Amino acid sequence: MTDTATPAGLDPATLTDVLRVAGTPGFDRLQDQIRSTGGCSDPIHLMGSTVTRDRSTGQVLYSYATDSEPGGRLRVACGNRRASRCPACAWTYAGDTYHLVRAGLVGDPDKGTPHTIRDHPRVFATLTAPSFGPVHNRLGTRPCRCGTWHREDAPELGTPLDPETYDYAGAVLWNNHASELWRYFTIYLRREVAARAGLTQKEAREESRVSFGKVAEYQKRGAVHFHAVIRFDGPEGPETPPPYWASVDLLTDAIRAAAARVHVEVPPADGHSLRALRWGTQIDVRPIKTFGDASEITEQAVASYVAKYATKAAEISGSADSPVHCRKCRGTGRSAVYNRAGSALSQCTACRGTGLGEDLARLEVSDHARRLMEACIELHVLYPERQLARWAHMLGFRGHFSTKSRQYSTTLGALRQVRADYRAAQHRAALGLPDPEQNPEATTLTLAHWTYAGHGHTPGESWLAANIRRDIAESRELARQELPMRLDMEGAVA
Repeated sequence: MTDTATPAGLDPATLTDVLRVAGTPGFDRLQDQIRSTGGCSDPIHLMGSTVTRDRSTGQVLYSYATDSEPGGRLRVACGNRRASRCPACAWTYAGDTYHLVRAGLVGDPDKGTPHTIRDHPRVFATLTAPSFGPVHNRLGTRPCRCGTWHREDAPELGTPLDPETYDYAGAVLWNNHASELWRYFTIYLRREVAARAGLTQKEAREESRVSFGKVAEYQKRGAVHFHAVIRFDGPEGPETPPPYWASVDLLTDAIRAAAARVHVEVPPADGHSLRALRWGTQIDVRPIKTFGDASEITEQAVASYVAKYATKAAEISGSADSPVHCRKCRGTGRSAVYNRAGSALSQCTACRGTGLGEDLARLEVSDHARRLMEACIELHVLYPERQLARWAHMLGFRGHFSTKSRQYSTTLGALRQVRADYRAAQHRAALGLPDPEQNPEATTLTLAHWTYAGHGHTPGESWLAANIRRDIAESRELARQELPMRLDMEGAVA
């Protein structure tokens, strides 16, 4: 029997739940809650209460409890950075990343960087993984090795020409050690800078600083590569100018030399010889211009590019977007108790020591991604300390997707705190509560108690959240398009 879509474009079960949700007494309040989360796909449910009192008199100024909320719960945004899991929260994360990167390029005193930072030498560097075997690709001027001119969305792009000879073990081990490769790169970069300046490492540190902000991106073939903004600063950081010898050319040469020096050794294991992991030969380093032409990369383009990929993960290569490891043992394959001899931890009974909690054969992933995930499971037994089973859905990568050096610019935590403070001030103003900044003597005391009560939406609520999220996105896009027109009109009137 074929499933016929309803006039509303929904399957019957979802439509039934939409009608149920719309008919509940607290429907308007439910809409307000979902709208306050931006249309979050997987909100956190909280139960509890909060009371605000005047500290000196004990008078209750404000009280709130979730008893009056729909279902007795308050929904708050999940905060997931991944666009495949929650587009609404990923949009917020991308915005924070954009401002963090941009503050390190154009300067923002409120975010810890002066505007003079624009005069510092800056480059946008891309470090990639080596080849693990030929794959289908789009070469632009000539067809792929298979003889086909692949279209841009061809599913075979990034997959091996010969899966039987492709080095899947090398690919996942490289992903797994990518963060260590980057750590060694930053060490060698400072050494190469000192060598090219004709200084000792101590003298170079006394005259300059190298700051960076980076993001990890998956290629179609499932290998991680890094995009990084790398900047020369003075000895005290971004507030001081870099020395006379610090130039874009010196920084570019140092980056290439440092990348060539880096290697991380993976010890031999059963059936696997010693591996020396290195960066790939395709290293791209471009100067960042304040204003560029078609051949130059600008501050705006860099910040937008980094922010875009900060919300992506391994799903671009056809992998799963959620963990597949055993939840009981957290992918270790070991129990929390010792075996009978008392010499080692027992094998996990849930996954039988594999660390796997899902049947990879049944997952809706590409064949190439499945082979990479299977390689993670096989290598987990040989390298248990690398936690490859736990990170199989990430194809072995276990690092942070976006990182920065201490003095590059502000932090994501600081940006979140500014947003939280702003919303708290709005909330106080709406309730008529005293502002501690304007009236320090009028102190208040807030007592709150919250408990976790679940997460997610019913099918009808998910449909409602998706529509609210779409409306919010359309409003943002209209506002973005109208801003240049409004500025032009204001300029003409002035």
